Amino acid sequence: MRLLSCVFALLSGFPASAQTVDRVEPANWWVGMKHHAVELMVHGKGIAAATPRIDRPGVSLRDVQRGDNPNYLFVTVDIASDAPAGEVAIEFLRNGKAVATHPWRIDAREPGSAQRRGFDASDAIYLVTPDRFANGDASNDSIAGMRERANRGSANGRHGGDIAGMRRRLGYIASLGFTQLWPTPLLENDQPDSSYHGYAITDLYRIDPRMGSNADYRVLAREAKAQGIGLVMDVVLNHIGAEHWWMRDLPAADWINHGGRFVPTNHHRTTIQDPHAAPGDRAAFTDGWFVDAMPDLNQRNPHLARYLIQNTLWWIEYAGLSGIREDTFGYADADFLSAWGKAILDEYPGFSMVGEEWSTNPAVVAHWQRGKANRDGHVPHMPSMMDFPLNLSLRTALLQPDTWEGGWLSLYEMLGNDFLYPDPGRLVVFAENHDTTRLLAHLDGDIGLWKVAMAYVATIRGTPQFYYGSEVLLRGPKQRNDGELRADMPGGWVGDAANAFNGAGLAATQRDAQDYIRRLFQWRKRTPLLHAGKLMHFAPAGDGTYVYFRYDDAPGAGGKAVMVALNKGADAKPLALGRFGAFLRGRTARDALSGKPVALGAALVLPAKSATLLEIE
Repeated sequence: MRLLSCVFALLSGFPASAQTVDRVEPANWWVGMKHHAVELMVHGKGIAAATPRIDRPGVSLRDVQRGDNPNYLFVTVDIASDAPAGEVAIEFLRNGKAVATHPWRIDAREPGSAQRRGFDASDAIYLVTPDRFANGDASNDSIAGMRERANRGSANGRHGGDIAGMRRRLGYIASLGFTQLWPTPLLENDQPDSSYHGYAITDLYRIDPRMGSNADYRVLAREAKAQGIGLVMDVVLNHIGAEHWWMRDLPAADWINHGGRFVPTNHHRTTIQDPHAAPGDRAAFTDGWFVDAMPDLNQRNPHLARYLIQNTLWWIEYAGLSGIREDTFGYADADFLSAWGKAILDEYPGFSMVGEEWSTNPAVVAHWQRGKANRDGHVPHMPSMMDFPLNLSLRTALLQPDTWEGGWLSLYEMLGNDFLYPDPGRLVVFAENHDTTRLLAHLDGDIGLWKVAMAYVATIRGTPQFYYGSEVLLRGPKQRNDGELRADMPGGWVGDAANAFNGAGLAATQRDAQDYIRRLFQWRKRTPLLHAGKLMHFAPAGDGTYVYFRYDDAPGAGGKAVMVALNKGADAKPLALGRFGAFLRGRTARDALSGKPVALGAALVLPAKSATLLEIE
């Protein structure tokens, strides 16, 4: 019988193996999406020789395209706004006869999906590296058939943290005052080693089984929402992992930059905006690879561009996301980034996205924010960007002596660059993240200065982002070593000597730091002035102090205000209050975290290495 099948296939000119369809991505879509014409990537040996057919009310076949790989078809289906939800059979024909059938599906949308609210300055983001946060299901630490097994003894190994662990700790995250959860990527990273971080994705539609399942991810989003927490997905558009299934059968010759050959990026991000940059330098930045384990995607290929846009839309709709953090933002093709951002916001006008542009130059970061009129004509659609310029200035200012151009003054002047941004209040501010040394290590363990920095992040304009474990003083190395700075959260594993989640075994300094973060961010959560209030800061006087106000009405108009007075000095400092009279004259004050009254006389004593936070009424 097998011989007869092969003979028939040869006589018909159609390979017998073409009757297999390995993948159709995305595997489903939704009725009522603005993006209703969906391009399906169909993969199967010799499938390009077939012709697809759909016979289903409300679903029509709009276009079929073939490329230079006979194992791929790009099939565009159009879903009518009144199409009934349910199964769709896609047939593949040869000489008018069906040689393969593959199931597809259209679903009903969740009510209000298009109107979802993203994060903004009223939120505070808790960032976790899931593999290092909490192990809720030890049975999935190692998965048969996957390339890397668990090895908690290695700083760069997989430690076993997962979605189940995050689900169990949602109450803890909420108790600290955080309203958004950003895990680093959870998608499959089936790499041979060091894949715990999630940024070498090998399947863009599958949660890594060592983290859980797609269904588990949906449950995480739903349970987080019940706790008042939105879920932010870490999206990677620039590259994939070298073990991605595409790399065994590329959809097109130009799918990967440099023809699939490793050529490193030059990291010269200024070339995108630089009017004098050599074209070769600009191309070397966007088309180069990070490392040979991360092939660089060519988003100029229209099928790849549509695939990536639809993949992001699919995860937002499937999981019920409240936001996107986009990795290595400027490294991707600029025209694609504009199209990607527009497509997301067309579908979800109130959605939030933040891009990573790791530059100390605010002009470079501002180039990518929505509303920026760029000289080169690039139209950005990102509502938010990570505020790396302010992050680096803060870390420098805390340790730098105050001079006419250094210390607090450098931070003051960096904040003054806000005129470059279309909407500085939408930036995400932070003192540390998964790619920097932890702030406590940077400060050589100085908890006082650490508290000063945390108060700054919590009270300055923008949306604050906090990195897991810092509330219990995880320190890590002073020189960047990713596996060590992304240390295990105490209490995330059975048998841990200390437990951050219930306080058992924590040192007094750790409990104090955790309490400080809880009081600080719970206060921020209930204080609208810190979300949308105006900001006025006063030039540092060179004595280690820096003062700013968040307020509603014009100074002196009688509205409420928050006063933030930072002292990074080793000694207490008297702060003369005369220059702040417009905010303080005839007013009363109380300590924001304790609620105790504070006298406003001629001067206010600022304790050493402290943040004085006052509510002015």
